[in-house]
Amino acid sequence: MKILITGGTGLIGRHFIKSFQQPYQFTVLTRNSEKAKQGLPQGVEFIEQLPEQNCFEVIINLAGEPIIDKRWTVKQKEKICQSRWQITEQIIAMIERARVKPTCLISGSAIGYYGETGNVSTHEDAQVSQADFAHSLCEKWENIALKAREHCRVVLLRTGVILASDGGALAKMRLPFTLGLGGKLGHGQQYMSWIHIDDMVHIIHFSLQTTSIEGAINCTSPKPLTNAAFTKALGQQFNRPTWFSVPAFMLKSLMGQGAELLLTSQNIYPQKLLNHGFDFNHSNLEHALADLL
Repeated sequence: MKILITGGTGLIGRHFIKSFQQPYQFTVLTRNSEKAKQGLPQGVEFIEQLPEQNCFEVIINLAGEPIIDKRWTVKQKEKICQSRWQITEQIIAMIERARVKPTCLISGSAIGYYGETGNVSTHEDAQVSQADFAHSLCEKWENIALKAREHCRVVLLRTGVILASDGGALAKMRLPFTLGLGGKLGHGQQYMSWIHIDDMVHIIHFSLQTTSIEGAINCTSPKPLTNAAFTKALGQQFNRPTWFSVPAFMLKSLMGQGAELLLTSQNIYPQKLLNHGFDFNHSNLEHALADLL
């Protein structure tokens, strides 16, 4: 099976390729083929622009500017949006003009779609009551991808906080927690919906193989925790105290509007995946951290 991946050098993309290199043939869309080759196994093909005609059975669209690495200025927010919307629009255009259509488009999104959920366990069919920047970003991203429904099956990956040993949120937390400087964010009662990187890549593979899955799916562990509980578990893993806390005003001062991602409560439940029989290998946070660290 020939699979095109955008964002193939990112955290999710490279783990997926390394996990499922056989029996699939991967082509990665990248701006720099030589640089991309350094982090991916041999046998992966690279292209720097989409072909005029589709020649792929599956398209996995994961491309996008990192959302939390820089302060959310007006310019940075525009970059975050366009890096997702534009490539998705280009993929849709390729699918629409293709003589041979892909069987499936699996496209990225995020649980930011739901906005603030408080303590309410939130499934894929939940109504969004508060439209913030993250919701607007994800809603348009998803709506562009859904234009492909006329031609193929579309799956939207509403992804939570990804835990991995070689990148993502956990890599940023490692140093302060190792030094005993880790602590809760704000009041700490906001829910964090997380997922182990291994479960994330298996969700993509499961979505690829399970033809009954369509539309949005929540890519999160079925056991979300508050930030305070997450902080305590991570401190125990490093055998370090977690007495410190980072006040909300300090996060907002450092990150601007981007602090919303850390302070918003998102209690997200993967109802659709569980209904389709997906089995999480790492639903318990303590076990997931032990595996990764």
